[in-house]
Amino acid sequence: MIKQKKILELLLKKGLVSSEQAVAILAEAKSGEKKIEDLLLEKKIAGVEELTKAKAEAYDLLYENLVETEISQGILNTIPHQVAENYKIICFDKTSQAIKVGITDPENFKALEAVDFLAKEQNLSVDYFLISEESFKAAFKQYKSYAEELSSALKTREAEEQQFLVKKEEDRDESTELTKSAPVAKIVSVIIRHAVEGGSSDIHIEPMEKESRVRYRIDGILHTSLILPRSVHAAIVARIKVMANLKLDESRLPQDGRIRLVINDKEYDFRVSILPLFNAEKVVIRILDTSKKAPTLEDLGYQGIQLEVIKRNLKKTEGMLLTTGPTGSGKSTTLFAMLSALNREGVNISTLEDPVEYQIKGVNQSQVRPAIGFSFATGLRSLLRQDPDVIMVGEIRDEETAELAVHSALTGHYVFSTLHTTDAPGAITRLVDMKVEPFLLGSTLHTVIAQRLARKICGNCKIEFKIPPELLQEIDAEIKNIGIDYIKKIMPDFSQGKIIFYKGKGCPRCGNTGYAGRVALAEVLDVNEKLKELIFAGKSHIGPEEINASQKFINIKQDGIIKVMQGLTTMEEVLRVVRD
Repeated sequence: MIKQKKILELLLKKGLVSSEQAVAILAEAKSGEKKIEDLLLEKKIAGVEELTKAKAEAYDLLYENLVETEISQGILNTIPHQVAENYKIICFDKTSQAIKVGITDPENFKALEAVDFLAKEQNLSVDYFLISEESFKAAFKQYKSYAEELSSALKTREAEEQQFLVKKEEDRDESTELTKSAPVAKIVSVIIRHAVEGGSSDIHIEPMEKESRVRYRIDGILHTSLILPRSVHAAIVARIKVMANLKLDESRLPQDGRIRLVINDKEYDFRVSILPLFNAEKVVIRILDTSKKAPTLEDLGYQGIQLEVIKRNLKKTEGMLLTTGPTGSGKSTTLFAMLSALNREGVNISTLEDPVEYQIKGVNQSQVRPAIGFSFATGLRSLLRQDPDVIMVGEIRDEETAELAVHSALTGHYVFSTLHTTDAPGAITRLVDMKVEPFLLGSTLHTVIAQRLARKICGNCKIEFKIPPELLQEIDAEIKNIGIDYIKKIMPDFSQGKIIFYKGKGCPRCGNTGYAGRVALAEVLDVNEKLKELIFAGKSHIGPEEINASQKFINIKQDGIIKVMQGLTTMEEVLRVVRD
């Protein structure tokens, strides 16, 4: 605790932490089980590298940032791969007399003993540097590229195939041999680990005419990462089926399964979907970090009038709140941010999900299984007998679920759910199409959120740049529609003639894309008394004029432009998302 206090004092002295924040952090650390440094990171008060610098000073160590440092294989291999992985230590420089070693934990004495032993064997002295987890990951990746790992596994696989063809007996089961093959297991392991370490949300393994393509979805965009020989595709699919407990001999019907693995000391859920194509099977794996906590609405990017409307309507005890948008637009994440805000001892929250993406302590979470008759509709009927205050239904997919959700909201429950519509007003039209009576809809629906996800500019390589004139004209036109007074509430120093635009120039940390992470672009429709009257009157399509007459409404594009002016994203990214 003494060292932890010293870290806090150093950050306070450097002006990176305010006195009020320091007092609050210290009090929370004393009353709980978390370290001061964990609380500083969790609350985003200090950055990882700033904290590591202060920690190095507190422990009288030197500090080093290895995120963009290239290290030769000869230097890296001074400490064997397995030892580096076990103790989270890295050798990043070497002379004939000494080595420089980065450590992530100054109190891991076993790691120091291991390094001292290795150095003594080679008659070298050791200079220790404190590095962040990010630095360690960046340096550790350089031990052996994924391409090299796969190349080695593929060569072994080819040799095995030749041997198998020579020794194959008539009664041997080839599919079993394929799945037991160590190189195939290695290939699948590398594909999954590469995806997790690269921050992917989905893995696509696709059969092509002469090859098998592996693509990763990172920040919403698919990138081709690996090209494998077509001959190993069936073996990879078979291996994934075994891991997900699916039927090996079924290749005519779609199959869904689940894999749970621990990678880099974190537990991940992998949702596997296998789809039969014309001449092979395609695999898509959704990656879910089970240790990840649901973010707050502010973390997601909600601000201004939108945040005010949501927070005001969250104080209600009944009714219906919907989030809308296409698949992968973060609807469920936004719902869980709101559920976390409502989660307290006196509130019974029950959910029906497909799949369970975030695990929240104190919330009763259930996963639907349509294959055995446990659908959203049947699950919702059961939930109503569980004395819930708040119900979250993963998605309103059909008329039955829509009717049950509305009746649940009408009988004193607070119902959260999602819909697939392009904008917030479209949710009203969609529910009316689902045969929900207008008088019931007007009585229950009070908030509709439409959302898209835009990539954020990488904070590591963010630079100023001049925006093209045609885009500047588009921004000026939207500023007029939004209103300068409203923008100044969010950006007090805003001046229309002095807007600075940013972009990411590309760096190793963001994979040279210029983007890292995503932010929500949203519109929040407050279904107030004026809009309720229109719904009661049977008006299913409510236009922009009627909405603007009833409230201050910021649409998705306008919200995106505000975030461009805040330096969070780029205009090109906003237009891409809005057009999508």
